[in-house]
Amino acid sequence: MTRKQRDNPNERSGLLLVSKEAGITSHDAIDIFRRRAKFRRVGHTGTLDPMATGLLVLCLGKATRLQSYLMATEKIYEGEIRFGWATDSYDATGTKVGDESDARLTADTIRATTTKFTGEIDQVPPSYSAKKVDGVRSYELARKGEAQPLEPRRVTVHEFAILGVEWPRAHFRIRCSPGTYVRSLAHDLGQSLGVPAHLESLVRTATGNFVVGDAMPTTAMREAEPDAIFAEPHFRSMNRIELPMPLVTIDSSQERKLNNGQNLIVKPEVELVQGAQVAAHGIEGELIAICTVQRVIRPDGGPVELQPKVVLS
Repeated sequence: MTRKQRDNPNERSGLLLVSKEAGITSHDAIDIFRRRAKFRRVGHTGTLDPMATGLLVLCLGKATRLQSYLMATEKIYEGEIRFGWATDSYDATGTKVGDESDARLTADTIRATTTKFTGEIDQVPPSYSAKKVDGVRSYELARKGEAQPLEPRRVTVHEFAILGVEWPRAHFRIRCSPGTYVRSLAHDLGQSLGVPAHLESLVRTATGNFVVGDAMPTTAMREAEPDAIFAEPHFRSMNRIELPMPLVTIDSSQERKLNNGQNLIVKPEVELVQGAQVAAHGIEGELIAICTVQRVIRPDGGPVELQPKVVLS
């Protein structure tokens, strides 16, 4: 880290792993960081509902240019589904709707039904969501009693595991694509089982290869000094960022070419296909650029031509 970076926190670029407490919005969590670190250039890789807790990955400085790549990574959640009644928001913050049920379900029955919600599925977002209907947020219409049906969207649920059942609650783990509404999964699972249900609690435990165990809690950040915030393991400088894509190491002359927008010919350590995304790192490990494989010069692990898409150096 240069002297300028040490003296001015606003020169620090990287990722900050934050563990959001319940009852605040994701933007509240970002504001806590901004106030404590006196930092302005901040982005995020996916928000959490106020009732949810867990991992937020903040992009700082130059790393804000990585937002779209990090937002595309899969998410892992754990939480509890409460059977017995449904709510209008599909979670515990909503108003109870419909009839209650005192029917009991076994763990095996619930597990057998979760298979309907794994793989690629078409999911209808909750009415209480930020999706727009004719330019208006869906939740704004729902609050006025004017909820409109939303179009289903294709999402991927890689895993929907029931970890345990203490009736009327089921503890679950879900690994899914970005944009998946876990609230909808809880609601739809109840409908499929014939027993109304809603999401009672939710924790995001991972985003890509980042885990909540490495994150700084917002409760601690409220009183933290900047030096404590910009410390590992919750802060990852540019030479500590590992993206979910193949890596190539380049030298200083190749870095200059990328800075000038020129393509590179490199021989990767793993076989790459045309169109693949690649993270180009410098010899000291710093992330230099995100590139796309423009051309495979020779297959079976031979050299490829890389085209820079995002240059960070």
